[in-house]
This record gives sequence, structure tokens and C-alpha cells, in this order.
Amino acid sequence: MPIRIPDALPATSALEGENIFVMTEYRAIHQDIRPLRVLVLNLMPTKIATETQILRKLSNTPLQIEVELLRTQSHDAKNVSAQHLETFYRTFRDVEHEQFDGLIITGAPVEQLDFVDVDYWPELERIMDWSRENVHSTLHICWGAQAGLYHHFGINKRALPRKLSGVYEHRVIKPSSPLVRGFDDRFYAVHSRYTEVVAEDVDANPELEVIATSDEAGLYIVKSRDSRQFFVFGHPEYDADTLKLEYERDLARGINPDIPAHYFPNDDPTKKPLNTWCSQAQLLYTNWLNYYVYQTTPYDIRRVGRLAREQAGLV
Repeated sequence: MPIRIPDALPATSALEGENIFVMTEYRAIHQDIRPLRVLVLNLMPTKIATETQILRKLSNTPLQIEVELLRTQSHDAKNVSAQHLETFYRTFRDVEHEQFDGLIITGAPVEQLDFVDVDYWPELERIMDWSRENVHSTLHICWGAQAGLYHHFGINKRALPRKLSGVYEHRVIKPSSPLVRGFDDRFYAVHSRYTEVVAEDVDANPELEVIATSDEAGLYIVKSRDSRQFFVFGHPEYDADTLKLEYERDLARGINPDIPAHYFPNDDPTKKPLNTWCSQAQLLYTNWLNYYVYQTTPYDIRRVGRLAREQAGLV
């Protein structure tokens, strides 16, 4: 089924070229069905690449999805044109009186900073507070997952001795979870980060549960027990060449990065990497949308906040 996005968004032509069903806004408004409203807070500097990657993952869903792109107003994005942001992105001030079925908070290349030292941290905290009563289910990715766990549950990140970069084998800890329905017992996922959240800190909080982990890369998926907050510490949206581009960028900057682990054939960066994580990544997004958004969100989206309070026993 289709995703509904603006006709002129650069991702539109790329997705149509991959035979992904993209519905124009004109066609969408003539259907008698309420689309799922999904807000994507894009914190990555590569805005267009990231929005295309995430929209690709949202495409394989049972219902029409209306996607809104959100940016932080307190940070000056330098790697995308002001016209692109003005045309396709909204600010929190634009959406704070609205409700959404789902929210995705992406990663950001700021994990070596303390949370409070990130220039848009106060704004991100306001958005995460707002999401508790105005969003039915939130999916946090990479640094967004670390930020969400810190803000909502007080769990801090820890610095790694070297950047964790590569494709790692993982295992499902809770196979009964609908989030990993269809996953293999062992599967591969991408990580690219300088910090981590350790399992002991998550296990100590009874409101959280671990869904999948890796012996080499650590935690991969954590969720809140009320199924309204999901934390994914990798990058399931990454394309086959994204780690390669990051590696080449770091080389050009003189950072002397390690070759991404288990990524290039024979660890040879001159060879074309193989995508071994695409299927589980697609299942992750599809299962989240199907089981934790579509099947449980109220039809009257104005009830999202009230439903959240009811689930918390506050109504």
C-alpha cells in the first residue's frame, strides 16, 4: 500500500524508480479512509538521503500513510538548502497542537557530546514530552534511542573506546514480540556510533524490556512495556553504501577510521559491500507500523492523548 508524501519531494522520484507505491496528495484526498499520520523528526545532517531511506521502509504497510517531516528550529542545518527545509519540513511550533499515530526520531552525529551540550537539546526535550500525549507510538533510532532512554527513563550513554561501525550478527531475545515477527533467530544489523547503552542499565528498569541484542555490538532493540516507546540502537534504514560513504568521509577528514566490521568482502574497502540487513530492517518498520500503530491507534486521532492517559490510569 502507498505512502503519501508531497509530490515534489526529491524522494518521490527515487522511490517510484524502485517500483514503490507512492500516492500523490491529490489522489490521497479523494480516498474515504483515514491515513496513519507519521511524523519524522530528521536530525541527520544528510536530510535528503535519510528521508528517502526512511520513506522506503515505511512503504510496505497495510494502509495509506501520511508522512510529515519535522526539523529542529534551534539548529541551523548546513548540509541541505534552506529552500528544501522551508518547502518540505515543519517545526515543532507548527505541529504542537496536532496528534500523530507514530513518531520517528532519527539518529544524529552528536553522540560524543553530553546530551545537555547539544544545541537543540531543550527543543528535543519539549518534543519528547509532547509525544507522550500527542503521539500513539514513538520509534527512536541510534542517537535518538539513546536520547529517548535518557530523557524518559534516566539511562545515560557510555563512551566506546573506538567507533562501532559495521554489520553485526544479532539474536532475538524475546521471539514472542510482534516487533520481531518474521525475524530469523540470528540476523544482521548495521551500527555506526561512538557510544552505547549497556544492558545492565536497561535490565534494572522494570518498565523496559530487551527484544534483540548482539554479543559484539551490544543492545539493538529495547521497548517500553506499554509498547509506546521503541529504541533501536542501530541504523536499520541504511542503504548498502551508507557505511562506505561514512568511512570514506572519515578518511578524507583524517580521522583514520577502522574499516567497518563484517561489511566489505574480505574487509577490502575497494570491493562492493553486500546488503545483508535489508529484510530484517523492512520487517522492523513494517511490524512497528502494523502491530503498534495501525492496530492500536484510536480511529479518532484526537483521542491519542486521552488514550495515553487512560493506559497510564490517569483518566
